[in-house]
Amino acid sequence: MSKMTLIQRENNHPIQWQDFLKSGDRIFIGSNAAVPNRLMNHLIANSESFKDIETVHILTLSDNLWAAPAYQSRFKVNALFIGGKNVREAIAEGRADYTPCFLSEIPTLFEENILPLNVAVIMVSPPDEYGYCSLGVSVDIVSSAVENARYVVAQINPAMPKTNGHSFIHINQIYAFMQAEEPLPELPVPELDKVTEQIGQYVAMLVENGATLQLGIGKIPDAVLRYLINHKDLGVHSEMISDGIIDLMLKGVINNRQKTFHRGKTITTFCMGTKRLYDFVNGNPHVEFYPSKHVNSPINIARNNNMISINSAIEVDLTGQVVADSIGYRFFSGIGGQVDFIRGASLSPGGKPIIALPSTTKDGKISKIVPHLTQGSGVVTSRGHVHYVVTEYGIAYLRGKSIRERALELIRVAHPKFRAQLLKEVRAHYWVPEYQENTPTSVPELGSVEFKSFTFKNEAYQLRPLNPADERKLQEFFYSHNKETLLSRYNNYVTQMSREKSCNLVSVNQHRDLALCFTQKDHLGEKIQAVGRYYYIPADNSCEVAFVIRESKRGQGMATALLNEMITIARQRKIGKMLALVRTDNISMHHVFTKQGFKPIAKPDMNNSQTNPLIFDDVCLQLVLN
Repeated sequence: MSKMTLIQRENNHPIQWQDFLKSGDRIFIGSNAAVPNRLMNHLIANSESFKDIETVHILTLSDNLWAAPAYQSRFKVNALFIGGKNVREAIAEGRADYTPCFLSEIPTLFEENILPLNVAVIMVSPPDEYGYCSLGVSVDIVSSAVENARYVVAQINPAMPKTNGHSFIHINQIYAFMQAEEPLPELPVPELDKVTEQIGQYVAMLVENGATLQLGIGKIPDAVLRYLINHKDLGVHSEMISDGIIDLMLKGVINNRQKTFHRGKTITTFCMGTKRLYDFVNGNPHVEFYPSKHVNSPINIARNNNMISINSAIEVDLTGQVVADSIGYRFFSGIGGQVDFIRGASLSPGGKPIIALPSTTKDGKISKIVPHLTQGSGVVTSRGHVHYVVTEYGIAYLRGKSIRERALELIRVAHPKFRAQLLKEVRAHYWVPEYQENTPTSVPELGSVEFKSFTFKNEAYQLRPLNPADERKLQEFFYSHNKETLLSRYNNYVTQMSREKSCNLVSVNQHRDLALCFTQKDHLGEKIQAVGRYYYIPADNSCEVAFVIRESKRGQGMATALLNEMITIARQRKIGKMLALVRTDNISMHHVFTKQGFKPIAKPDMNNSQTNPLIFDDVCLQLVLN
């Protein structure tokens, strides 16, 4: 019998599609890299008598011939996730439908007969000695379609990997089959550009040792994985996996030892990548495939401590609303598992839901950080769900932030050429006060990633630029000071740090002046622990420096680290000398400066000092830089 013949399993005789399928029926087509293309081609070639067959599927790596205009009277596409040749065009032209839904909830559409299935058309591996076939690289919603369709028709493909987990169906669940070998479609490993690499570095900074990861597909997830090579004891609980995990698993970086759900196993619902990936998962006992109803359940996701969810977006507005499935009125992809994992990670102890995207479109002409959503765009992830937004310009932390604070955080990670316009737009709506005039500026001397990690007394800190979004954090830092600190820093007992004053102090032109801070993150968020700044004096190419350390953090080396960083940057900027005014009774600060080579000098005319008014008890110290 020809391998391209449709065979009824029970009697091993040829069977025709018309024997169990009729016009108006609904069929499910296998997902992602497990599209039964030979089987679908056979159906299309024998579909002359059919009208209005509804095809239901998520992403399909295929030519999607059934969605071509030539077959629009025979097949009507209902995409639960948009992608692939012909499908996106069919939806844009009104020949096909898009049904938005969470990947975790698609199975209930089949189970509750909201979308009853007449036939599930799938691809499986050949049966083993026990009669079980594997769904292979795509268990996701295929398993639910198999359980709920009236008829299951399978392409038995020897090239389909046999994957472990809940990926098996018995041959007696299959009504008819076709034996047809074909290679699985491959997705090449993407080449990374500078922007993507930058995003990958920032996201990797949010991943702690022992975390469990959810990653999508494309440049950004691959970039993140490349920068996790020095991490330890990572786990994976992800809707999908790609080639990027292979080397990390082989090196033991991903070992799943610290997972608190499915410990010891990489858990996924489907995979897409190269043949290397398909060979890697074939029979691999360390990688298990489960239905999306299980993997994408926010409750199950949250059972992993320190769950890190990394997803992308088409645009993010300044309140934190995320558009991920449409470009204006044009539907582009789908909800998929983004909300499932964003929600699950937010519920996870120590979890971090992250949205990562380039700051602009590929041509750099359009900002992806926008003052308001493009007309026609729909929100996939709400402003209440988003904790982190990452671009190549940094990390915006939105959790617990007001609209004003969110806007300033997101402007900070927008492309510099769009920041002024974004600030102007939000000020028009009174989200940001009128005295907030300056947009964030960078400190390129800190490197491409404007963060540096430090450890003081076995506690982790980050050195970064102070920015306009730090207004409230600087207020909190000020009100933590005791009277002695205020006298040392301001030479009088200042009792108030208004929003306007704090805003002025964090709105720094970092290209001229410099303001750095040490921050520390805990379950309460990020706290400023130290601030160092200098003000440039163009008259004699000098700068005046000052800093303050939280009382509980003194004596650990933060002042010295801040001063060293400021000296290095000042030298790179060819500034001639650095000046500091220090109270004579501030012995510890004298020591910090003199240790770095500062020498006492006669007091210059500095009554217009930006840091301290010159008083009798001040000593002026100077360091010649260049």
